[in-house]
Amino acid sequence: MTIGEELNISLGRVNLLSKKILIVTGDAAESLEVYYPYYRMLEEGYEAVIASPSKKTLRTVVHDFEGWDTYTEKPGYQLESHLSFADVEPSDYGGLLIPGGRAPEYIRNDAHLGRIISYFLANDLPVGAICHAVQVFATVEDKSYFNGRLMTAYGACRLDVEALGAIYGEETLQADGNLVSGHAWPDLPGFMREFIARLEKQANLEASSEAAQGVN
Repeated sequence: MTIGEELNISLGRVNLLSKKILIVTGDAAESLEVYYPYYRMLEEGYEAVIASPSKKTLRTVVHDFEGWDTYTEKPGYQLESHLSFADVEPSDYGGLLIPGGRAPEYIRNDAHLGRIISYFLANDLPVGAICHAVQVFATVEDKSYFNGRLMTAYGACRLDVEALGAIYGEETLQADGNLVSGHAWPDLPGFMREFIARLEKQANLEASSEAAQGVN
């Protein structure tokens, strides 16, 4: 490895950890799907920021599969959100995570969510959506971001994926460009691994660009 390559990797790591990661959710988020990504980002050294329709104490839920034709739901942990959607400046963040649960079905009605999600898609930044999270993409006016993309979601949300113009993948973990999607909480290890890999790639690309500009 050359000195220049080592420098780019070091700069990439600095750039990586200087970026905050945004998590958009609300009441009735699935506990594992919000806590696991949140703590995983903190473990990696990021500042992870939880945004919701209003800044408040969120009530999460536990979804499980107990022989019903659908999932069951029980109360989960409480979780503090850090700011409201209205106060989010998307350019402050290097990646977006969207947990599932029942939160997506109502947070998508917030007037500010569309502009937040659209920023990450328009700038080709890492976006991770798991389980019911696909429902929030209905807020994005330009659906061309999804045309022909391979995505997955909880099985009951297959129609939501296809309505975007995306292809529903049968595998429970999908990564297409900077868009990572997962079926449900059992897929979180691979889901977060793919998301973090894209954050690192993005940071190294930015570091290489900055290094090149410095030479010039």
